[in-house]
Amino acid sequence: MTEVDPSNQKCGSKKTVSFSSMPSEKKISSASDCISFMQAGCELKKVRPSARIYNRFFTLDPDLQALRWEPSKKDFEKAKLDISAVKEIRLGKNTETFRNNGLADQISEDCAFSIIHGANYDSLDLVANSADVANIWVSGLRYLVSRSKQPLDLIEGSQNTPRFAWLRSVFEEADIDGNGIMLEDTAVELIKRLNPALKESKIRLKFKEIQRSKEKLTTRVTKEEFCEAYTELCTRPDVYFLLVQISKNKECLDANDLMLFLEAEQGVLHITEEMCLDIIRRYEFSEEGQLKGFLAIDGFTQYLLSPECDIFDPEHRKVVQDMTQPLSHYYINASHNTYLVEDQVRGPADINGYVRALKMGCRSIELDVCDGPDNEPIICNRNSMISPITFRCAIEVINKLAFVSSEYPLILCLGNHCSVRQQNVMVQQMKKVFGNKLHIETPLSSDVYLPSPEKLKRKIIIKGKKLPYGQDLLEGEVTDEDEEAEISRRMSEESLEEPKTTWLCKGLSDMVSICKSVKFIGFERSMKSQNYWEICSFSESVANKISNEYPEDFVNYNKKFLSRIYPSAMRIDSSNLNPQDFWNCGCQIVAMNYQTPGPMMDLYTGWFLQNGRCGYVLRPSVMREEVSYFSANTKGIVPGASPQVLHVKIISGQNFPKPKGACAKGDVIDPYVCIEIHGIPADCAEQRTKTVQQNSDNPIFDESFEFQINLPELAMIRFVVLDDDYIGDEFIGQYTCPLECLQPGYRHVPLRSFVGDIMEHVTLFVHVAITNRSGGGKAQKRSLGVRIGKKTRDYTMLRNIGLKTIDEIFKAAVQPLEEAMDMRDNVQNAIVSVKEFCGLPPITSLKQCILTLSSRLVNSDNVPSVALNMKDNFPYLEPLGTLTDVQKKVLATYDLMIQESKVLIETADAIHDKIVQCQKTGMEFHEELHDLGTKEGLKGRKLSKAIESFAWNITVLKGQGDLLKNAKNEALENMKQIQLACSSCGLSRPGSADVKSKRSLEAIEEKEAGEENGRL
Repeated sequence: MTEVDPSNQKCGSKKTVSFSSMPSEKKISSASDCISFMQAGCELKKVRPSARIYNRFFTLDPDLQALRWEPSKKDFEKAKLDISAVKEIRLGKNTETFRNNGLADQISEDCAFSIIHGANYDSLDLVANSADVANIWVSGLRYLVSRSKQPLDLIEGSQNTPRFAWLRSVFEEADIDGNGIMLEDTAVELIKRLNPALKESKIRLKFKEIQRSKEKLTTRVTKEEFCEAYTELCTRPDVYFLLVQISKNKECLDANDLMLFLEAEQGVLHITEEMCLDIIRRYEFSEEGQLKGFLAIDGFTQYLLSPECDIFDPEHRKVVQDMTQPLSHYYINASHNTYLVEDQVRGPADINGYVRALKMGCRSIELDVCDGPDNEPIICNRNSMISPITFRCAIEVINKLAFVSSEYPLILCLGNHCSVRQQNVMVQQMKKVFGNKLHIETPLSSDVYLPSPEKLKRKIIIKGKKLPYGQDLLEGEVTDEDEEAEISRRMSEESLEEPKTTWLCKGLSDMVSICKSVKFIGFERSMKSQNYWEICSFSESVANKISNEYPEDFVNYNKKFLSRIYPSAMRIDSSNLNPQDFWNCGCQIVAMNYQTPGPMMDLYTGWFLQNGRCGYVLRPSVMREEVSYFSANTKGIVPGASPQVLHVKIISGQNFPKPKGACAKGDVIDPYVCIEIHGIPADCAEQRTKTVQQNSDNPIFDESFEFQINLPELAMIRFVVLDDDYIGDEFIGQYTCPLECLQPGYRHVPLRSFVGDIMEHVTLFVHVAITNRSGGGKAQKRSLGVRIGKKTRDYTMLRNIGLKTIDEIFKAAVQPLEEAMDMRDNVQNAIVSVKEFCGLPPITSLKQCILTLSSRLVNSDNVPSVALNMKDNFPYLEPLGTLTDVQKKVLATYDLMIQESKVLIETADAIHDKIVQCQKTGMEFHEELHDLGTKEGLKGRKLSKAIESFAWNITVLKGQGDLLKNAKNEALENMKQIQLACSSCGLSRPGSADVKSKRSLEAIEEKEAGEENGRL
């Protein structure tokens, strides 16, 4: 809880936000608290356009009519700003002064705010000592501006709000005797019922503080004390500031406020007033609020904590990806040494290993089978041979749980160390237990790729060795290249020794269909002679070497064949490898030691949360298409992918537990948050917040971060909360999620423990936004006010192949590619200009922009000075009279955005067709590319480079074509949203505006649908 003590403030002294719980301090839980703080005053930094920054002490007049500061060269009456002159309050560095100040980079976005005032929209730009103090000033000033024409007693009446009426009714209902007093135990139990996350000790301490301040000592609680304790304990300042901001400076949300919040901030589509009223009815605590349709602070807090505001997109809780692609096009959830629940040296075999893995969505599990007593095959740890489990018991459990978490195929990786006799027993047992679930069909040589997960639904696939085709043998020798062979070679340092052989019976061989284990013999030979149904296993060290030296070849190999990666034999503690290193090269089956928790397992389980946790995740298209270029080691933009910027604000934490095993500091923790981005190397990054001292209940961080993401489809975000300790920072909780599954807006992140369990009531409160990065060239770190001009723009260049005929084809694509990138950038730059002019950050929605613009485009009588005019189905704004210079600038910026969008929408298809035609013409040479290169004298590395450049060019053309098509669709959607926003802001002409607007929307939709059908 943010706490401030205005009584301690003196002229010229710095005011900071305290996080202790001393009873003398006042908590910010209402507008009147903000105003009291402002009247007491505090030091703020005043930023000037000249790049100079001054420390000034700001106060609010007792009559709430003016803001004053000192010292100042102006006389006392001039060093002030009348509240009546204030137009708007902006949080963040969102004015020209901030954007152009040379020291702006040293100023925290969350501590900066600006007061826009006067007819010319001048700005008073200020920086607070902390984000909390900035929020207090912004909330208080917004409240004053919105209430400037109302009686001042409204500001004083915090005890007469619906919230207090509800609290009094809750107290009275529990006060059986009706004496207006109750036992402290009863009051504690009542508050715990209203807010289960609160600790009993904290509630009792709060009652003692309140009573001590009144110089009384009793075990009974009055109605007023109950209301005061609940308000101070349960009002989260971060949520309160947000509520005031989105409710247009009220202290509750009506259905319209909630609708705008859900549309513009939370990214919810097709929201209606009735849906908002339903949310209010379900989450509002007070009966009055439910009947009148408003959401107060407690209901709003409850809603933000509900599953509806979870950071994970609920769409991804079900299967949403195309499951009809070949099996080799998916990442597959896989377990290593599944039968172990401890380390791989001493750990016994345990049936619970299979139970855990299958319940967690594993689709590839391992069975190391040896000869057992009484002709009964067993599964055991061959390093210890203790506590084995029977093969029959294991497969019965597998059969029972195989398709509980997912109906997609389950791969059983058989480590066969049995005699032929017991192999035959295994065959009979599997046939009996699995029955027709076994996939034993002989693969067709006419096919080129593996069947799809959809086609193999509820099938069990055996991975193992197979007898040579065409030899009618009951048993035979096969080479043994399994993990144990790898281990024994490492232990004996005889890596050049001939692989040993083992005997295999025909029955077990026949059970292996599309996952025949073979030894990897190099990319060139594999691409020529390996069959699509054959799978290679790579040790971690070998896979690391290949992925570092031949990343492009590994990706191309994995388009057709399955690769299985298993941990190094040296990981005797069963620690885990980093799966991302191998996912980046397209490796499908990266086997993990499920029994070992930690950061690598967090990444793994987080990645497979997507696609309904079905255990299969479709790889990015650039890693699947036959002719495409991708290298995990790319330093910048990935051809064919749309780069993005991830904006994350860590606002606060809730109910952090003491780290397990921590004892040095008692119950006190000093938390901070790390944000990690995992993906291709160019995207990997880590940033952290400041440390909040001695606060585990509701630490306020209020820090914003930006991450450049080149390949969003492979990126993950991991939030880690740690306790800052001089001995060593200790783990508190974490949450990992694919970037594609993040919901935008204000979200709570449910933190998990070290072993992956969800911790009740332990959350992070964050704001998330993902924006496009302007320009098609390299990632450029730039301020919000700097746009990419045409002269400085870096284009994604096509490569020279060295074959004149093909180079001429690609040369024809250079101009349309540049035009496509220019149009996309011009639209993005125009939108950024509108947002900057409105004083809004780039993460703002266009609907919020129009709301801000509409407030600027009114005359002195508060009547709109422009009207919506649908010209050629585009939402232009037409002046209704004389405009001020500021309004003319606003309109010119808006018109440029509409004009650039119009150019894109009207010319995108023609340019897209040129790009696609070049791509198609180039693809006609794909089959004969090798022969053409040989004829031209290219060989060896030069020929390989020519083939690689060809794939790069095709990927660029397809990617840029898709980006242009998406940009057009986005521009069409923007036009619709702008038109709807203009109508809802009252900018439509009276009378026929609604009918005309409806016709225009329909025309845009019909045009969009007609063009799409024509192209199909």
